[in-house]
Amino acid sequence: MERVQTGLRLEKNVLKVLKGLAEYLDISLGDLVEGIALHSFDGKAPFTPATLDKIEQLKAVYGLTLTSADAHRLTER
Repeated sequence: MERVQTGLRLEKNVLKVLKGLAEYLDISLGDLVEGIALHSFDGKAPFTPATLDKIEQLKAVYGLTLTSADAHRLTER
């Protein structure tokens, strides 16, 4: 396997939640994003109910109100 460095642009609160979740799961941010993508490619949910609860907590802490309905509709300020 070969990994490459990439630059991703993400909404700041999405990134904060992802970083918090990676820390909670004790994995790197890259491993978290890679795992989410691979689960999605297989049509599988990437998170357990307990992890989803943690995500909800992190969303509240970081003020993330975006949902999947907002995907592909975000505009830069």
